Amino acid sequence: MRYRTHVVAAAGTLLAAASVVPHASLTDVALAVAGTGPGAAPERDGALPGEPAWPDAPARAAAPAQGPPGAAGATAASPGEGTVSAARLLARTAQCDEVSDGRYRMDDSDDEPTVPVCATAGAVYWKADMDIDCDGKVTRRCNEDTDGSFQDMTAFTRSDGAPLDAAKLPYLVVPDPGDTWDYRSSGIRGGGLAAVVYRGRVEYAVVGDTGPAGLIGEASYATAQALGIPADPAGGGAPKDVTYIFFKDTKARPVESHAAAVSAGDRLARRFVASKK
Repeated sequence: MRYRTHVVAAAGTLLAAASVVPHASLTDVALAVAGTGPGAAPERDGALPGEPAWPDAPARAAAPAQGPPGAAGATAASPGEGTVSAARLLARTAQCDEVSDGRYRMDDSDDEPTVPVCATAGAVYWKADMDIDCDGKVTRRCNEDTDGSFQDMTAFTRSDGAPLDAAKLPYLVVPDPGDTWDYRSSGIRGGGLAAVVYRGRVEYAVVGDTGPAGLIGEASYATAQALGIPADPAGGGAPKDVTYIFFKDTKARPVESHAAAVSAGDRLARRFVASKK
């Protein structure tokens, strides 16, 4: 995890503010996922109108682990989630219409900021490294002993108000609002749906935490594991070529359900690659 100070009360306020105005190009999807708007069905855990709530997450298919043999936190990764291939998502994000006012560093040691935030009508995306966020629920994998910068909270929480479980839930980290970019202005909010692509694999996730305003490229322990990236918070991660895609004005319900993120996220990904806007 990258060190920062959480302000829990403010995070709740920002979450509410980020969810006010839907973007027209994905209004039908955003309203369906968020469960708002005229004629929307009552909120159910990740379900779209007229469909049942999503079942528990299916078991992952095993694939060879990535990273050096014996690397801490390395695990067998799934070949990918959903119906949209990594190649199609990468093709859709090959061009960049920058919405950030400047660029981000991937690490404090970087000489120059090199990562822009890009956007289409329905999504925001960037390509960076992956640092490991182990914050949230105290577990065997994520605690003060395994992560020297561990914090027992996340900027965004479960539906019951408890911190997210980085060891079990794939979630992504957005930079704190700053002069370079404010995620709220782009329709990104806590619990929002996202996809991350690495080495031909696709993993769906939610927006789960915030990081330093000048740095970009971070995800939970569980995200790294699913992609075959060494997940040790003390030395794991990937140095480059991780693509993060955030779908505007959306939210998984409940945020802690990975199955909800996969099912709704896959629908959004299909719209995303088919759209020309």
